[in-house]
Amino acid sequence: MSVIKEFKEFAMRGNVIDLAVGVVIGGAFGKIVASLVADVIMPPIGLLIGGVNFTDLKWEMKAKEVVDGVEQAAVTLNYGNFLQVTFDFLIVAFAIFLFVKGINTLNKKKAEAPVTPAAPPAPSKEELLLTEIRDLLKKK
Repeated sequence: MSVIKEFKEFAMRGNVIDLAVGVVIGGAFGKIVASLVADVIMPPIGLLIGGVNFTDLKWEMKAKEVVDGVEQAAVTLNYGNFLQVTFDFLIVAFAIFLFVKGINTLNKKKAEAPVTPAAPPAPSKEELLLTEIRDLLKKK
């Protein structure tokens, strides 16, 4: 029973929950960036290089053929899809870099903010009384 208790303590620790939230948000962010790359960035680039859709780029290593009346699919090396995924990764990595850089800049500004010293505590009644006695003795 102690293993289950230890696992529950581990799973409910703040770091594990933060990591889980980060993974879920990262997955959603990855989908947004993948759509940005595939639907917004890559079509103009493909148009500039002659109307090529990167995901359609492939090298046919063996043509499709019919064997005994059954059509065999072609063997292809889909390097266009690899290029698409690489562009996705680079854009996601750059976006995360900018995000982390922005957070670091904000944290740096907070660290550089001048810290006003706390006001000294008010003297106690005994200190005030002793100060009065001292001042009276100095006058004599």
